[in-house]
Amino acid sequence: MVARIPFVRDMDFEYGQVTEMSPLIRRVIANNPGPFTFTGTGVYIIGRGTVAVIDPGPLNDEHFEALKAALEGETVSHVLVTHSHLDHSPLAHPLADWAGCKVYARGAAIATEADIRMEAGDDMTFRPDVTVSDGFTASGPGWTIEAIETPGHTSNHVCYALKEENALFSGDHVMGWSTTVISPPDGNMGDYFNSLTKVRDRCFQTIYPTHGPPVTDDASGFIQAYIDHRKAREAAIIARLEAGDKTIPQMVKTIYADVDVRLHPAACHSVLGHMIHLVEQGRVTVDGQAGINSAYDVA
Repeated sequence: MVARIPFVRDMDFEYGQVTEMSPLIRRVIANNPGPFTFTGTGVYIIGRGTVAVIDPGPLNDEHFEALKAALEGETVSHVLVTHSHLDHSPLAHPLADWAGCKVYARGAAIATEADIRMEAGDDMTFRPDVTVSDGFTASGPGWTIEAIETPGHTSNHVCYALKEENALFSGDHVMGWSTTVISPPDGNMGDYFNSLTKVRDRCFQTIYPTHGPPVTDDASGFIQAYIDHRKAREAAIIARLEAGDKTIPQMVKTIYADVDVRLHPAACHSVLGHMIHLVEQGRVTVDGQAGINSAYDVA
């Protein structure tokens, strides 16, 4: 049985409107719902007066105008990006240019090339003005944000911690409504396991994903459920290999039978991430190079 994650999916919001999440956090959701973005990209505004913006979202005129209205009368000192996917980073530089500040992120994207493409794509034009790494901090009146490197979903993924509220802005590293796609070669399952452990051990009070509502009940336990879920997926993959499945699409039809078929291409990417990890561990063999349509077997 696959380990169950206590997903949080109920949200009360209006597109383009500002929602007060806490004394230091506001959120504006872009109107880009879909199977990979849930209700849309949640953009977080941190602080009052002088503020930081996390994951400005897609390049959409209506959304851009909503952000400008939400930030009216305030100074944006930092535009922070968790990673360079098209639902997170394209509006970063236009917003920073409008505000007169810089864009901060871990680095540029690596193209994800595979036999089956998922819907969420790479923002290959994205480049930060300032490259962040573990220990980087940004601050303003009453708020301090720390960068935490969390490769796995992408090689350049970074989460941000708000010190004053012991809160984690998790991007796509941990999502309250769904699991995260790990899509090689940019995504790496071994890195993802390590990054999950890293943020779990920080014992955050609240997790604010870019997509979906915040996780407020036992955040560390929620992250542990993510780890347990991934381990259960690996066990399911081994079981399908032992049952005679050889390719990833064959396995996905059974392992993800209860998942929206629109997400099966993304599931193939995640299973490939698991396969590469299992091959590296010596638990699985592959005929040639590991790919979605390659033939696998139990070692």
